[in-house]
Amino acid sequence: MKFPVTPDGRYFVVRGRLWRMANPALDPAERSRLQRELMGARSALGHARRSGGDDARRLARARIDAAKVALGERGPPWWADGAPDYNRRMAVNTPYRPWFEQLPPEPDSDPDPGDRP
Repeated sequence: MKFPVTPDGRYFVVRGRLWRMANPALDPAERSRLQRELMGARSALGHARRSGGDDARRLARARIDAAKVALGERGPPWWADGAPDYNRRMAVNTPYRPWFEQLPPEPDSDPDPGDRP
């Protein structure tokens, strides 16, 4: 599934929430390596959850966080123009609101939950 990306390329939107994109200045080989590390860490978290290992869960979460910081998805913003970071905020509560409101509704969203039986 393709999610809408803000015009400045800093965020993508899922269910109305902004999520920071990876740093576009990363070398493609480095980005690929970090994405593989992130996927491996997520897999390790799943295994740890199923096995009930608290230490393994903490280690996997630390690996996930480190990969996301290296990718630029967490930690200090990768842009240098001084603009604030709106990561994980609802788009309607940010300056992206006008752009977000003109997007078509997401396919899995219910336009009027009050109509449910």
